[in-house]
Amino acid sequence: MKEITIEEFFSLKDPIVIDIRSPIEFKDGAVPGAINVPLFTDKERQEVGTIYKQEGPAAAKWRAMELVSPKLPAMLGTIKAYYECGELVIYCWRGGMRSKAVVTFLEFAGIYAWRLSGGYKSYRQYILERIPEMFPKKAVVLHGMTGVGKTVILKMLKQQGYPVLDLEEMAGHRGSIFGTIGLGEGHNQKTFDSLLFKGLEDIQGADYFLVEAESKRIGKAVQPEELMELKLNGVHFYIHSPLEQRVKQLVSEYVLPYEKETWYHEKITIGIESILRRMKNLDVKKQLAELLHERKYSELIPILLENYYDTRYNHAKQEYVGKFIDIYVENPAEAAAKIVGKLNELSLLPTIAC
Repeated sequence: MKEITIEEFFSLKDPIVIDIRSPIEFKDGAVPGAINVPLFTDKERQEVGTIYKQEGPAAAKWRAMELVSPKLPAMLGTIKAYYECGELVIYCWRGGMRSKAVVTFLEFAGIYAWRLSGGYKSYRQYILERIPEMFPKKAVVLHGMTGVGKTVILKMLKQQGYPVLDLEEMAGHRGSIFGTIGLGEGHNQKTFDSLLFKGLEDIQGADYFLVEAESKRIGKAVQPEELMELKLNGVHFYIHSPLEQRVKQLVSEYVLPYEKETWYHEKITIGIESILRRMKNLDVKKQLAELLHERKYSELIPILLENYYDTRYNHAKQEYVGKFIDIYVENPAEAAAKIVGKLNELSLLPTIAC
């Protein structure tokens, strides 16, 4: 049986990674780009685990065989379809019975695949050990009031070859009370860590990286201390845009794509009610509640910015150390262009082939 260590796994060029764990395990955390071809359903996995605890390993293995046998041809056929696309790597949770069984059956069928020694557990241990030492030595941090388009600017700079870590994309969360609108549930810590590791791999060799100013927690995920330290002591750009442009940007991101969806009003209501509990100005609270009831979402935004988000952002800015470079612009495209000019002055050039 072909086995591969986690270190050897990362030396492979574009492997096809097959995760044979149950869907709930896969959802909890997986190797980025892995394809889930589960050996058991969630219910079947739970059943086999219960038998193992109550009756022992022999009974559990027998029940597992009963469950798997009828669906083996279809499962192996699915994996075979990927066989010609690249080198196959199969993994389960700890590189145990599940991956051994699947790789053995594949070999019987003339399909040769690697079995990842230690499984997903070894992958996770490896990336958590590596992440702290992978950060470039300098952070360039984008600051600015809500709605200036910091994430949009980062994406523009990334397209131009600048080394970027898009933490909001990694977290599946925009970093605010409304941060998951249109993005699902947001990513958990395991998924965030995996995407951060992948992002750091993509910018290896760079002396610096561009990142948005975010609080330590983004949705369900927490940033590592090493990253927070680099950000606090980095090069800081503060982006200023007119209120009208910020409102326009937020309407395009949070309102127009989703306002007709059945779930939208409920989700906005939960967010607004959370904000109202923190506000003291009764007149503003009443105004927001009325606009929410009338579903005038776009009219909510300037009130939220001026009476809630802007004051909170100014407070958060005080946590950072060093000089801020002010960038006054009308829109994200202009901001990206001006930041490029400033980066050139600082001899911080593009480093990633685009």
